[in-house]
Amino acid sequence: MDVGRLVSRSMLRYRDRIALDGPEGVSTFGQTGARVMQLARALRALGLETGDRVLDLQSNQNTYIETDFAISTAGLCRVALNYRLHPTDWVRIASDCTPKALILDAKFWDDSADVRAMVEHIIIINGDADGAIPYEAFLAPQSDEPLLLSIDPDALVSLNYSSGTTGKPKGAQRTHRNRMASVHNMITDFFGGLPDETRTYLHAGPVTHTSGLFVLPFFAFGGKQIVHAKYDPEALVDAVENQGVTDTALVPTMVARLLAMPDISRERMAGLRRLGYAGAPMPPDQIRQCFDRITLHMAQYYGLVEAIPPVTVLSPEDHRRGIDGEPELLTSAGISCNQVEIRIVDEDGVDVPTGEIGEVITRGDHVMGGYYGQAAADPTVTKAVRDGWLYTGDLGRQDINERLFLVDRKGDMIISGGYNIYPREIEDVIAEVPGVHEVAVVGIEDPEWGQHVTALFTVQAGATVTTEQVIEHCKSRMASYKKPKDVRIVAEFPLNSTGKIAKKVLREELNAEGARS
Repeated sequence: MDVGRLVSRSMLRYRDRIALDGPEGVSTFGQTGARVMQLARALRALGLETGDRVLDLQSNQNTYIETDFAISTAGLCRVALNYRLHPTDWVRIASDCTPKALILDAKFWDDSADVRAMVEHIIIINGDADGAIPYEAFLAPQSDEPLLLSIDPDALVSLNYSSGTTGKPKGAQRTHRNRMASVHNMITDFFGGLPDETRTYLHAGPVTHTSGLFVLPFFAFGGKQIVHAKYDPEALVDAVENQGVTDTALVPTMVARLLAMPDISRERMAGLRRLGYAGAPMPPDQIRQCFDRITLHMAQYYGLVEAIPPVTVLSPEDHRRGIDGEPELLTSAGISCNQVEIRIVDEDGVDVPTGEIGEVITRGDHVMGGYYGQAAADPTVTKAVRDGWLYTGDLGRQDINERLFLVDRKGDMIISGGYNIYPREIEDVIAEVPGVHEVAVVGIEDPEWGQHVTALFTVQAGATVTTEQVIEHCKSRMASYKKPKDVRIVAEFPLNSTGKIAKKVLREELNAEGARS
C-alpha cells in the first residue's frame, strides 16, 4: 500500500463526509481527493519523474494536506520547509536535496527569493507573481480521477530535516513503507483502534511537525480534520466545546499555555478522547495538572526524524495508573509499538542489563532509509544505522516490563568532575516547586570541573518563586554533585522551530557570557 492508494480509497469510500475544515473553508473527502489527483497529475505533466524532489513551503491550511498527498501520489519526494526556520535554513536544505519544483504560499514569496532561484517550476498559493503558476490554474486542466501509479514501497515519500538545521543539513529519507508503518502504529498502538467518522482531529500546532503525523491516519479511515492557522489555546477549547474535536496532539510548551488559562476544566474538555503529547519530556506535575484540569485521556508517543513516530507509546491506562499510585510511570515514554523493536546498548552496541542506562536503538519498518546524498559507508550514516538498527542518540533505560524511560540526549548530558549528570532528572525536580512554569538545565564550560550545572526557569503568571526556593528544593532531593551551581529566573526561553526549548542557544549564550567575564 502507498499513500496514493490510501487517498484514492478514502476519496471514494467517504465521498460525502467532511474531510477538512480549515482557513479556506470546508471540503469533503470527494472534493479533497479530487484536488489531490488534479495536483498529482499536474506535477507529472511538468515532466517531473519518480523520486524528484518538490519543496513545499506553507503554514497551516487545507492546501498543505492536499500537497502532502498529491506529491506522494505522483511518486515524487516531498521536502516540507518548516516556515519557522530562517530563510538561510531553507537555502541549505534546498541546496542539499536539488529540488525540481517549489510549491509555496504567497506570504513567503519575498523571503524565498534565494530558494526560488534554485528550482525550475514554482507554483504559488493564495496569490500571483511573475514566474510562478497560480495554484488553482495549475490544477484546473487536470482530470480528478484517481491516479494509481506503481510505486515501490521503498521509494522516497519525503526528506525530513531536523529542526534548527545548521551547517550541512541531513535529510532523513522516509519511504512509503515508513509512512505506512507510522499509520499502522498510530492506529493500533496510539489510538487502540481505527479513527472513523466519530472522531475529529484538531491540527492546533504546525502540521510541519507533530500534528502532521495524524494527517494520513485520519484521512485513510474517514475521520474529520480541523486545521487552525496557528496555535491559540482559546480556539482549541472552543473547538472541543463547539466543533466536536475528539483528538489533538501538542508539545509540552503548548500544554503549558493551555494550563495557563484560568477557566480551563475537564468539564469544558469533556469531548476529548485523546490528548497526545510528544517532542519533549513533560514533568509529572504538569501531567497531574492535565488530569485535574483538562482530560483523563492522555497518551505520549516517542519518535525521531530518522524513525517516524510512534516508536513507543505511553497509553492512557498507564497514565491513570501513574496518577493512582505508580508515579514512576509518568516519567516513562511507554512500550514499543507492536511492529517496533528497541534495545538499550552500551558504547560497543552490547545490551545493558535491565534498569541500566545506555543508548536507545530501534529497528523496524519505521526506520529511515539513510540520509539523502550520503553513501551507506559514509561515517555519518554508519554511526546512525548499523546492521539495520538506528542508533538514536537518546539515553534511556528499560524496566522489567520493557517500558522505556528516556534519560536525556547524549549531546545534552553534562559531565562534571567525572560524573555523568542527566539534565532531565534535575528539570523534573525543579518542576516540583510550586509556581515554576518551564525549566531548562544545561552544562556550562567550567575550568575546574569541565562543566557545571546551570538551571533556568520561568514563573507561572501570578506566582512568586525565588532562586533560593529552587536551590533549597534541589538540596533536599538530589546528590550534591547534581545540584545546579547557577540558578536563574528568565522571562522566557528561546524556542526552536518545533516549539522545544532551544538548549543549544542557551548553552552558546551562557558560555559566551562566561568567556567575557
